[in-house]
Amino acid sequence: MKKVLILNGVNLGLLGTREVDVYGHQSFETYLNELQLDFPQLELHYFQTDHLEELVQKIIKSNDFDGIVLNPGAYTHTAIVLSDAIKAVKTPVIEVHISNLFGREQYRKNSMISGACIGSISGFGLKSYKIALNFFND
Repeated sequence: MKKVLILNGVNLGLLGTREVDVYGHQSFETYLNELQLDFPQLELHYFQTDHLEELVQKIIKSNDFDGIVLNPGAYTHTAIVLSDAIKAVKTPVIEVHISNLFGREQYRKNSMISGACIGSISGFGLKSYKIALNFFND
């Protein structure tokens, strides 16, 4: 069974209540239950933090995972250290975003981590996570 780590960054603990017109009404914890039902062949681990250093540490200590699905939230646009952490490990990382970054503010169109990831998915709502998990499901 493959082990996949889902990492959510800053403000994603507020899903379901934060900017529901952009991010929807569902909390990630509720959605995680759906993911576990949809991917019983994957061992899913979930971690959310608003602290950059904690995200970096989770990535650096990811050697026992087969993959990471990473939504760093606003750190996407500012944290070069995340890119460096991704490059430092062998664990493949897929960048995920709920909203379409290219349909939003100009500053959101720049990702500091895309080049270090094996792929990027954005704009499909919470389904973006399912798309990423399908990659690891093969």
